[in-house]
Amino acid sequence: MGYMLEGSTGAWEIVVGLEIHAQVISKSKLFSGASATYGGAPNAHVSFVDAGFPGMLPVINQECVAQAVRTGLGLQAQINLMSRFDRKNYFYADLPNGYQISQFAHPIVGTGVVEIELQDGSIKHIGITRLHLEQDAGKSMHDQHPSKSVIDLNRAGVALMEIVSEPDIRSPEEAGAYVRKIRQILRYLGTCDGNMEEGSMRADVNVSVRKPGEAFRTRCEIKNVNSVRFVMHAVEAEAQRQISVWESGGEVVQETRLYDPARGETRSMRSKEDAHDYRYFPEPDLLPLVLDEAWMAKLKSNLPELPDEKRRRFCAQYGITFYDAGVLVADQTTADFYESVAKGRDARLAANWVSGDFFAALNRTGTSIETSPVSAAALGELLDLIGDKTINGRIAKDVFELMVETGKMPGAIVEEKGLRQVTDTGAIEAAVAAVLAANPDKVAEYKSGKDKLFGFFVGQVMKATQGKGNPALVNEIVKAQLG
Repeated sequence: MGYMLEGSTGAWEIVVGLEIHAQVISKSKLFSGASATYGGAPNAHVSFVDAGFPGMLPVINQECVAQAVRTGLGLQAQINLMSRFDRKNYFYADLPNGYQISQFAHPIVGTGVVEIELQDGSIKHIGITRLHLEQDAGKSMHDQHPSKSVIDLNRAGVALMEIVSEPDIRSPEEAGAYVRKIRQILRYLGTCDGNMEEGSMRADVNVSVRKPGEAFRTRCEIKNVNSVRFVMHAVEAEAQRQISVWESGGEVVQETRLYDPARGETRSMRSKEDAHDYRYFPEPDLLPLVLDEAWMAKLKSNLPELPDEKRRRFCAQYGITFYDAGVLVADQTTADFYESVAKGRDARLAANWVSGDFFAALNRTGTSIETSPVSAAALGELLDLIGDKTINGRIAKDVFELMVETGKMPGAIVEEKGLRQVTDTGAIEAAVAAVLAANPDKVAEYKSGKDKLFGFFVGQVMKATQGKGNPALVNEIVKAQLG
């Protein structure tokens, strides 16, 4: 059943569907040659097509089409060999043409499915209804001048993929997991950078509530939510609002709302338009989009390994847990880093070091894998020094800290600081004998049955060897001398 909210009349179920607008990674815009890169001086990346000059004709950008197809394949979705562009007519100051070129009746990508993982480790499948291509509008800014609004058309005409989910999401947690998963897939594919703070990925959140077993009730759409956290908060806040409307005998009206993170609530924006309000009709300046099967097959064969496949392979190939594999495939860079550390080594130990000490060091120093002072080769060398018993696991932690501080290779640090593990039996026997001789009372207690003191003797010997004694050897010799 999933997550239920309690109202005064009992439990209510949340129903959520998401529309994600993802900006396509391409050098130029969907229908013009103007630059599609983020930033730039206001109105610097604008061609006559983007500015809506009369007589200008759109020309489809093949790379944007390829990116939409790659994304469709990554969402395990149906690719439509024939699709069509439509005009969506509405008037807004940052839309110079008075219409947006979008896809309505015949999108480029049809139904697909995405696998999300919930906190309890369970897997759920969320249906994808469609993915269509459209151009973005410009940006109106109302805080740049005391009495005027200003408009930047740099974003106008940039290619967007709108990814529409089925209303299969049943909780704030599922909504958050879904957005994170879509972002992860897009980043793996290289089709959208997923930077929600720059606006290159935004979500429209459709929320309704119902009593369990009922048909769907009226939904409201919360526009342009720009972080995973806000998506989750918006679902919760809007569901609570609708429950109180229904429970007080009111009717939820279908409308568009905005989420206000400062107040943690949604606010009405406008009543919801239907498709007929936009007067969609086929775009007369563009022919239907027909894809060549051979071209599509080539795109498919060049797709990277996607996160779900990679995670399953990591479990099978490296014998690590499903949870650990999930952490390591979170993004492509982490997965590649782990694989180069694990190659030809103890893969489980590698997973523990990467997701443990290494991640902790990145957090502490505010660095990323790309800027980390410890490279995959350096961490691999540290594991080799543990593996061939040059150092023990205890000393390895100290060496790692010095690697983070100095950026030096572990071998050099071990030589410089004289940290080689003591595996000389004679030296360890002498240290054990000295510890036992210095603690006759503890030895007597141990022999009268206080087994717990064994750890004390081992600790004292490790201290005497400055932590460099081989732990297995120390244990063995302490046991022999006490026996």
